[in-house]
Amino acid sequence: MAVVCIEFMNLCYIKKCYLSISSSILSSKMMDELVSTAFAILIVIASIFCYSWIFKKPSKETALLPPGPRGLPILGYLPFLRTNLHRQFTELAHHYGPIYRLWLGKKLCLVINSPSLIKEVVRDQDTILANHDAPVAGLISTYGGMDVLWSPYGPYWRDMRKLFVRELLSNNNLEASYNMRKDEVRKAIRNVYTKIGTSIEIGELAFVTEFNVVMNLLWGGTIDGHKRAEFRKVASKVVDLIGKPNISDFFPVLARFDIQGIAKEMKNCLAHIDGILDNVINEHMKTDSSGGEEDNRKNDFLQILLELKEKNTSINLIQIKAILVDIAIGGTDTTATTVEWVMTEILRNPDVIKTVQQELTNVVGINKSVEEFHVAKLKYLDAVVKETFRLHPPLPLLVPRISSESCTVGRYTIPKGSRVFLNTWSVQMDPQIWENPSEFRPKRFLNGDGGKLWDYLGNSLEYLPFGSGRRICPGLHLAEKMVMYVLASLLHSFDWTIPEGQNLDVSETFGIVMRKTEPLFAIPSPRLSNLSLYA
Repeated sequence: MAVVCIEFMNLCYIKKCYLSISSSILSSKMMDELVSTAFAILIVIASIFCYSWIFKKPSKETALLPPGPRGLPILGYLPFLRTNLHRQFTELAHHYGPIYRLWLGKKLCLVINSPSLIKEVVRDQDTILANHDAPVAGLISTYGGMDVLWSPYGPYWRDMRKLFVRELLSNNNLEASYNMRKDEVRKAIRNVYTKIGTSIEIGELAFVTEFNVVMNLLWGGTIDGHKRAEFRKVASKVVDLIGKPNISDFFPVLARFDIQGIAKEMKNCLAHIDGILDNVINEHMKTDSSGGEEDNRKNDFLQILLELKEKNTSINLIQIKAILVDIAIGGTDTTATTVEWVMTEILRNPDVIKTVQQELTNVVGINKSVEEFHVAKLKYLDAVVKETFRLHPPLPLLVPRISSESCTVGRYTIPKGSRVFLNTWSVQMDPQIWENPSEFRPKRFLNGDGGKLWDYLGNSLEYLPFGSGRRICPGLHLAEKMVMYVLASLLHSFDWTIPEGQNLDVSETFGIVMRKTEPLFAIPSPRLSNLSLYA
């Protein structure tokens, strides 16, 4: 009835406007007759439309769709979406079941909230649902989806992912780059030591460390502080824009108008990133032509990509830059966010930080620095990190997928072109799977909960912080190494306290990456008696 009333009010307004404009052209009597006829026709059309919307019988295909909220004509459920989508989707699952549908504009979306149904997506139907549903902002940021994240499943994606994993993140390459990671972490420790007694932004500290590591892996060097600060601002903006609801994604016919200006903003961000990448690529190409520093750069990823380009393979500069954007942004923002969440939970739980530091003392020694080989022995810290990933997954809905053809999940049809959300946050907070799921309890990961051994590889479908199947995060091994190494070094080298008056909360801001609403600040004090370890 509300829709009918709105339509009637709109029609009345149209009638009034039409009368005021045309009264000088037609006689009053003729005008009244014409408008009354048109008005009656519009009323009939609107009534038929509303009646068919409310009372029409579902078609055979619609009957196979899962249940879900109906929403409004044209807009669907868009007007009812709230800020923290993962929580709202979980509430809807309690009402409609583990799989339900909703229309967001012209896009049919299916939301899946149970491990058994997630298995059907990432295992049984993985080839059909292997494509990511790329938003307009995502395509722009990667030169039309020429990267690993947004490119469609197929030969190009397989070649790029294989190149990415083999040449950048293989076990041999990660072992070969250990000294570089060690230098960057030690540099971070020295930097913190110069700020003893002052408040430090943990997310910024983690970002700078991870950024320097990733840049060295990509092109054998980093960029100066001013450009790095600019890059972080732009990288955060890119992540925010990709996660921001965009009317162009829900109504593709409106994409050309860029009503919210998201495409324009993303193009501006890409211009900044493009300038940095062009400078780095040009420097590499000049160095190669002059023959200088070749030995120092022979192992960096950009050098490998440029050599492949020179061998007349199908890779070009645009594709190279798209892959670099993928790694430079995806490999820094999420890791920094995770370190910040872990430090927040540790500082909120004094018993946890006490246990972590005691383990570090036992494994590393109070007068030694953390080395990466120590990390495998830090079982409790590993459990703390896993519990943080459970409570605060970086991508609570993972990256939405799209069906390349119609398929069946559960007993319901997933039509071709539907967007599929995997609500892993809902699964990781399910009280039927996890005891007291809202509590921070790292011990649940020490010996397995219910006899399970949890990992990041997507083998246990109740725990998927990095996804599962073909589209599992390709950078998870580097992310795991860096999160553990950075945290172990910070917690072993320093004691940490919260600035007076700071509210240590866990409020979150939803996006494609779930960040803390308020950044974490903490004050360090030296923990090691051998001060030369800070030099």
